[in-house]
Amino acid sequence: MLTRRLIVCLDVRDGRVMKGVQFVGLRDVGDPVDLAVRYEAEGADELTFLDISASAEGRATLLDVARRTAERLFIPLTIGGGVRSADDVAQVLRAGADKVSLNSAAVARPELLTESAERFGAQCVVASIDAKRESDGRWRVYVKGGREATSLDALEWAQECVARGAGELLLTSIDSDGARRGYDLPLLRAVSHAVRVPVIASGGAGRASHLVDAVRIGGADAVLVAGILHDGVTTVRDLKAAMVEAELPVRSLAA
Repeated sequence: MLTRRLIVCLDVRDGRVMKGVQFVGLRDVGDPVDLAVRYEAEGADELTFLDISASAEGRATLLDVARRTAERLFIPLTIGGGVRSADDVAQVLRAGADKVSLNSAAVARPELLTESAERFGAQCVVASIDAKRESDGRWRVYVKGGREATSLDALEWAQECVARGAGELLLTSIDSDGARRGYDLPLLRAVSHAVRVPVIASGGAGRASHLVDAVRIGGADAVLVAGILHDGVTTVRDLKAAMVEAELPVRSLAA
């Protein structure tokens, strides 16, 4: 069984880390560089920065944060938000990111996934999918920070993203985001079974057992955590220890 990763997500706006519930009600929770260094020291396997400024100025600020973080970070860093072209991907990678997350821009122009994968390698391309359950039981893809519905079915879009070159999927349940009741296991299981690339579970972690369920029941290759860490509910070290106790294969805890 492959090692399961614990990824810490930092939503960044104007150089600060923000956190909300179901993508709204954002509040300031700290400096991104300081938090990144702290989470790495606690044992995080990867870090993800998501630019939620939705502006050129915001992206420029995030790139500066990425450069400062990359100078101090030794674990992989993924950056997403406001990336609209392969040239933007190049800029993000040059700033120190190991991977780039593509969401709204990929929905608007799916060729971006292929162009980025061909130019930089599939291992650098993460397709980020924000999904919400509809009344008919299917999951619809949303864009622009979860504010705008599309006509895309989440499972079909996940498969298309992989076919177009994405090497990994970051799957966020809008219904579960920030609620701390657990990941959307039916959504996670459906997507994990539909694709052959790693799937990162995002949205809903409230306690360690939720991470274990995401792997065991949902089939996730990695789990993304944010609010419960930022608010001091738990620590990366404690979450990793719980995963070890559940006999999940994880990278060794930091000393």
